[in-house]
Amino acid sequence: MFALSWFSVLLSLLVFRGVLSAPTCGLSLKARSESGSPSTAKGLVPNGPRFVIYSDKWVSGITGPPPVSEIQGYNVFALSFLLISGPADKALEWTQLSASDRSTVKSQYSAAGVSLIVSAFGSTDAPTSSGADPTSTANTMAAWVKQFDLDGIDVDYEDFNAMDKSDGSAESWLATFTRQLRTQLPQGQFILSHAPVAPWFSVNNLFAAGAYLKVDQTVGNLIDWISPSITSSFTTGTTEYTTCDNLLNTAGGDWPGSAVFEIAASGVNLNKIVIGKPGLSAGDASNGYIAPATLAGCVEQAKAKGWDAGVMVWEFPDAAASWIQTVRSQAFPE
Repeated sequence: MFALSWFSVLLSLLVFRGVLSAPTCGLSLKARSESGSPSTAKGLVPNGPRFVIYSDKWVSGITGPPPVSEIQGYNVFALSFLLISGPADKALEWTQLSASDRSTVKSQYSAAGVSLIVSAFGSTDAPTSSGADPTSTANTMAAWVKQFDLDGIDVDYEDFNAMDKSDGSAESWLATFTRQLRTQLPQGQFILSHAPVAPWFSVNNLFAAGAYLKVDQTVGNLIDWISPSITSSFTTGTTEYTTCDNLLNTAGGDWPGSAVFEIAASGVNLNKIVIGKPGLSAGDASNGYIAPATLAGCVEQAKAKGWDAGVMVWEFPDAAASWIQTVRSQAFPE
C-alpha cells in the first residue's frame, strides 16, 4: 500500500480491503469459542462473500476503527499495520484505546457482523530480506492478535527483492510463517488471509520458484482467502486490471495468467480469490483503478460465472459505505 501500505506498492490485482452492518447476501459466519478469545466478544470468520476494507490513514477525530455506520456494507475491517518492530498507524491506535473502549468497539462490530483484524507488514517491512525468523515472527504477531482481542490477521507481504530472486526463499518463508500462524490462530476460530500483488500469480519466467502459486500449493488450505492487489505495483504492466476483461478473464500484457479466472485455472480456489482495488484513482494507488459503478458490473460478471469470494478495497475513508454500496449493487445488493 502506501508508505506503510501495500497498495502504494501493488494496486494491480482486484482483491483489496471498514466496518459494516451484517450483509444480507447469504454471508455465513463462524463464531470463535469463548476460550479462543480473551474477552466475552465472539470473533467472526466470514465464509464469503467477504467485503474487506483496510485503514492506515490518520483521520481527524477517530482513534482506531470508525463508527460502524461509516462502513456499512463491509464485513471485515483491517487495521494497518503490524510491523516486525510492533504496531504502527491504525494498529497502534487500537492499542492506545483503553481495554474498556476496545471491548465496546469489538461488541459493536460483532453485533453488526463485522470482523476486526490487523494487517501485517505492508510496504514498510521486508521480512525475508531483513532476516526475520518466520516462526518467531508468527508467534509474536499471533500473540499480539490475541492480546488485543482481534479476529485474525492479514498477511500483506511486499518483500519484492526476496520474491524477485526466484530462489524459493520468499515462498519458503511465507509457508513457514503461515503454518506457524495457524498453529497459534486455529482455523475456524481466527481469520488468516493473504494480500499479495496479482502479478505474483503470473505464469512467468521471472518467478521460477512459483511465487504465490507455490505459496497457495503449499499452505493454501490454511488460508481463509487471498486478496490479490489487482494493480501492477511494478514499473511495467500499468494497463492490466483496468477493464472487466483483463481483471477477470485475460490479464495479458506483462503479467499473463494473473486475472481472477486465470488464477483459479492455475489451481487457486476461485471462491478464495477476493477482488482487491484502490478506492481512488490517485493517492490510493498509481494504477489498477476502476470506477465503482464499472467495478460493480465486473463483480456481477464474475458472480454469473460462479465466483462468490467478495471485494477488498484500500482504503478508509476514501472508500467508505457509499463506495461498497455501489460496488455491491448489481451482484450483492444489501
